Amino acid sequence: MLVKSIIAGVAGSALLATVAIAQTPTDKGDKMAPAASTSTSTTSATSYQGNWRASKVVGLSVYNDKSESVGSINDLLMDKDGAIKAVVIGVGGFLGVGEHLVAVPLDKVKFVSEPVAYTGASNTGSTIKSTTTTGAAPAAAASKPNPWYPDHAVFSATKDELKAMPEFKYATE
Repeated sequence: MLVKSIIAGVAGSALLATVAIAQTPTDKGDKMAPAASTSTSTTSATSYQGNWRASKVVGLSVYNDKSESVGSINDLLMDKDGAIKAVVIGVGGFLGVGEHLVAVPLDKVKFVSEPVAYTGASNTGSTIKSTTTTGAAPAAAASKPNPWYPDHAVFSATKDELKAMPEFKYATE
């Protein structure tokens, strides 16, 4: 029984080797012509400096003009030409359950690179979120915002006003 298994393994390996040999070119002198180059040149990452990553905009917190949290960005809707037309904001709910989705025009949403300035009675004077265990704020975060995405979005409405807006539903086809 062991001999049959070994013979089957050797035969299978031989078949695979012949397929691999058949795929290797035999004439080294006949090279394919390179693909025609296009007129567009590759651009470096520095030419996109100042643009934001859409993957980082989705999930941003949304505040109103009074720095009250009203929801978060769930999606970006764009037309067939690739221009972003609307922002889908999720209001209320817990971990996405019971959340009310509202689509608002992009020009009604303002993106801000600086952290939210809290003006409530419990204001400690710091608007920087600490990521260290000692409580010390990182110096780089205070002086320079991230160039690839904003800190948060601002939409002029309260949570109740957003919940009263018509619910956005994804069309199913």
